[in-house]
Amino acid sequence: MADGPVLAQLHFGREDAERDVTDGLLLRGGFLPNAAYRGALSGRKMLIIGRKGSGKSAVCMQLMADGGRTHHGGKVLVTPDEAAGEEIRRFELQGLPGDSAKALIWRYVFAVHAARHLVTHAKDAHAKRPDSVKSLGRFLKQNGEAPGSGSRLVERLAQGARALQTSLSLEAFGVKASMDLAQSPSEGARAARQLEVVEQGVARAFTDLGCDGAVHPPLLLMVDQLEQVWSAEPDSNAMVIGLLLAAKHAASLYGRSVRFLLFLRADIYDSLSFGEGDKFHGDELRIAWTEQALRDLALTRARASVGEELTEEQLWKELFPQTVAGEETASYLFRRCLPRPRDAIQFLNACQEKAWLEHERDRITEADVEQAGRQFSEWKLKDLTSEYLVAHPFLRNLFPLFQNSGYVVTRAALTRRFEAAAETLHHDFPAYADTLTLSGVIDVLYGVGFLGVRRGNDVVFAGDDALPVQPHETEFHVHPCFRAALGAGSAFDLRRFEPQLVDPRVSSGNYSPGAAGSSSLNRDDRLLMQLTRSCHSILSQVERAVALTRDVRDEITLQFNRVLDDVSRIPPGAAASAGVDVDDYLLTTAHYFTGLSTQLLAGGLDETSGVGPVAHRIEEEARRLRRQAGGSYGSSGDSAGA
Repeated sequence: MADGPVLAQLHFGREDAERDVTDGLLLRGGFLPNAAYRGALSGRKMLIIGRKGSGKSAVCMQLMADGGRTHHGGKVLVTPDEAAGEEIRRFELQGLPGDSAKALIWRYVFAVHAARHLVTHAKDAHAKRPDSVKSLGRFLKQNGEAPGSGSRLVERLAQGARALQTSLSLEAFGVKASMDLAQSPSEGARAARQLEVVEQGVARAFTDLGCDGAVHPPLLLMVDQLEQVWSAEPDSNAMVIGLLLAAKHAASLYGRSVRFLLFLRADIYDSLSFGEGDKFHGDELRIAWTEQALRDLALTRARASVGEELTEEQLWKELFPQTVAGEETASYLFRRCLPRPRDAIQFLNACQEKAWLEHERDRITEADVEQAGRQFSEWKLKDLTSEYLVAHPFLRNLFPLFQNSGYVVTRAALTRRFEAAAETLHHDFPAYADTLTLSGVIDVLYGVGFLGVRRGNDVVFAGDDALPVQPHETEFHVHPCFRAALGAGSAFDLRRFEPQLVDPRVSSGNYSPGAAGSSSLNRDDRLLMQLTRSCHSILSQVERAVALTRDVRDEITLQFNRVLDDVSRIPPGAAASAGVDVDDYLLTTAHYFTGLSTQLLAGGLDETSGVGPVAHRIEEEARRLRRQAGGSYGSSGDSAGA
């Protein structure tokens, strides 16, 4: 390992793959090969699909920058900027629908890149250039596309668009443009005919050179960062559909000579609807990350920064604390991330920075992780808004429905909250009125990973289960990633029980029993025993409420265990000597019970959850305690019954 504190050297890399290549860890052993990477190398998958930050660009950058270790053929990466995207979005041809027209411009881009590759490859790797390759060279020169011309993608797109809308220079292939113009019935048909001539010329050159993927590896042609130029408008969707159609066509035409890889964000791909969509399922590979995969990634990147000899035990038991809030640290961290590398990298780096940069410690403490977690949660809530700003511009306005409340919310409770906000939402976002219904909001929040749904004994989030939220499902959980930012630290918004015993004589055990020394139970002891029995009766009812979600059950149990702990501190037979007014103590606790029962019934958990019997038992025990203590709701005698 490097000299100096290991924590000072610890770094998990950059959040974006582009910077991670230049000044991060991606090319220094920090890349973890996954199914997407293996699928890309195998050539069996063409569409690499994943959420923002899931590692699509990392796979792309690794393939581009691996120096030929994994793919020895030519590589071309197309990343449209806004200007290039606008050029494609505006491209139209009379006689063709939008996606078909945009497929032609993408096919032109692919054909030109393949032609440029062939001209260069033939010069570098073949002793003789066939006539078909010479024809490609002339075509590129005549149309301003020659290798080394230095023009930007947007400029080549603009030039290609004009040529397809008018006429390409096809003399290199022995075709006169005037003949094309005279015989084509429409602008779209003319463009398609011209493009076919170019594509056939490219295919012929591959064949003549013998570059069919056997003698020489195929050309790897990749398209990434399409989300930079996408909006939820029809012409943007047509641009993406056109890309898919063009890649499918070109892959069939060029065979094993060219391999296509399209890196697409999941929300963009899933929003598309077109007739041939079912033909792409076999080409899809969706990136999914498990907690174990994120652990492996963390260790891989930690080793890349501090040295290969770093062990998993050193990382999670020496550099990080062994546990946080009673939970094993790695589980604590990755459970609070959306399952993607970018989130994990950000959270891990935030922990290191809290400990080393802010506090100059040589190891990360539990407090560092918790502080970093609050900051990370705020980042992620803002990032979720940004990620879906185009598709769901109203997303940020839904978060107040979940602020400062429990992270478990039922359909009934959400109905009340949504109805109170619906008028404002519809006023602010009139174009999305059809989506801004209760079911629509639930579907959106589940789809973006903000809410999970309880199914049986588990809570599942989008990605864990392909099944959308069903109408009969009534219980939802805010993802742990966002709870701190929302102030939703507990499962249910229950008022915390505050211990009443603050007298120093009780807390220290410094009290003097009465002189009578009677071994029989006095009234105070009987009242305190009744309070203990009431707590156990309530806890027993909670245990029997098997339909109650575990997190809510744990929260209720926690509060009543706090009551029991407080009662246990009162010395038997000496409550008065210890300064405890037992009657007042019982009445105060009964008042807390009543408030808790009201909260449970008003919290929106429906009767099928089992919360009703629990709330009613709590209120029964509150009335019993008042009667025992002689409060305003009954007599002081035991004969009042229960």
